[in-house]
Amino acid sequence: MRKLLLCAVTAAFAVAMPARSAEITVSAAASLTNAFRELAQSFAAAHPGERVLLNFAASDPLVQQIAKGAPVDVFASADQDAMDKAERLKLLAPGTRRDFATNTVVLVVPAASNVKVAGLADLNVSGVQRLTMGNPASVPIGRYAKEALIQAGVWAQLEGKFVYGASVRQSLDYVARGEVDGGFVYATDVMARKDKVKVVLNVPTATPVTYPIAVLAGAPQPQLARRFAAYALSPAGQAVLVKYGFGRP
Repeated sequence: MRKLLLCAVTAAFAVAMPARSAEITVSAAASLTNAFRELAQSFAAAHPGERVLLNFAASDPLVQQIAKGAPVDVFASADQDAMDKAERLKLLAPGTRRDFATNTVVLVVPAASNVKVAGLADLNVSGVQRLTMGNPASVPIGRYAKEALIQAGVWAQLEGKFVYGASVRQSLDYVARGEVDGGFVYATDVMARKDKVKVVLNVPTATPVTYPIAVLAGAPQPQLARRFAAYALSPAGQAVLVKYGFGRP
């Protein structure tokens, strides 16, 4: 009788306790901040009981975190170079790397600025004292911008004017606060501070701005990680990304 009562109480307790939700950690490029916050909410709504924790930073530092053992399930980078580094370090689950979004590089200035820029060469004037972009050594936007400036033949003249940001969002903040005369960011970033910055030039890049996503080889939740990566490429996921200005892969 006591055994039957104990079993009944245990069963009742199990029913009363809510099931613990499964969760994954997604490390994503800083430029994905707004889009991925909504993407994570949309994914959770479509997958009850599953939760997404987000970690944003410049792509290269994210690779370093993962390489040092950070418990990450999914990595989304702002360029192929950072994802290549992760692949060379054997951090990716084989066969999971996919391109899921595209972007463009723009030059922005503070909203109240009177700077006129018809081309990159116009940045080499006395009215433009300080510029910003992400550090080319560790931030994809810096690599894209530097490549464009080299291609335009003005990198050597402008290099001394740059204040490097630790991420594209930091560079965006420098411009928004008027601490620099202009900066290179992604077109999608402008939406986050459209009251503080304005686009004065679309910057052509020799290397297309593409975003890859991959499941990590050491993912604590590999199946859930695969579902999230697939969701980013699904019609629902793409609709969220397009809403925030990203192009389809």
